[in-house]
Formats: sequence, structure tokens, C-alpha cells
Amino acid sequence: MSQIEFTTRKWVRPEDLNANGTLFGGSLLKWIDEEATIYAILQLGNRRVVTKIISEINFLASAIEGDLIEMGLIATKFGNTSITMRAEVRNMITQKNILTVDHIVFVGLDASGRPMPHGFSVVTNDRDRIPTH
Repeated sequence: MSQIEFTTRKWVRPEDLNANGTLFGGSLLKWIDEEATIYAILQLGNRRVVTKIISEINFLASAIEGDLIEMGLIATKFGNTSITMRAEVRNMITQKNILTVDHIVFVGLDASGRPMPHGFSVVTNDRDRIPTH
């Protein structure tokens, strides 16, 4: 299996904190879902993607205000209409892993909202799959 590339970084700000003064899990999950959506769009070549499954979320550590975190995703499987990926988040300051998600599944849809075959089976870092319409 390929190595996860940590391509997105976030700065933990006051509005991202919970009542304990640490990173609010809901903020982190929002960031992961947004990043996974962008990854799915690029890999499937389709702007119409929806989150189907987010498996067990394993919180390992946290972050505090001012910490820098980085998120990474890697495709683990291409289905006929879907992509499955794994996510990891780590704290760049403490070097600790914050979270892992083993399975995030997105499905590409056609204009009518039905699952649409995408025809891909490998990950690309090229921009040739970016939908232009």
C-alpha cells in the first residue's frame, strides 16, 4: 500500500477549541470531510461526489491553540462508482498522531443523483481529472 502524503495543514485557532481548550473533534471532522471530498473529486474526475461511509474514528491525541496540524489521505480501493480512502491527522508541533480513519467512502453521482461509474483504478497526482464543467 502507498504511503499517505500529508498535503493539507491547518493552524488551530481559538474558534476551533472545545470547552477543555483543546481541538474540538467536530472541527477536525469537518476539515477531514472537506479534504476527503476534494480528494474524491480529483480522483474520480467528478464534482458530484457524496460521503457514503466514514468508519470508526480513532482519536489518539489532541492539539491546542497555536498548534499546526497536517492531514493526509490515500486511496485504498476504487469501486465501480466509488473510492475508499484512509485518513491520518498529526500534530506538527508535538509529532503525535491525532486521529486515524480507516475507511472513508465517496460515491460519484450523475446529474440525476444516481451512482455513476468512473472508470479509474489508480491514484493520480496529475490534474488531468479535474472536472471542468
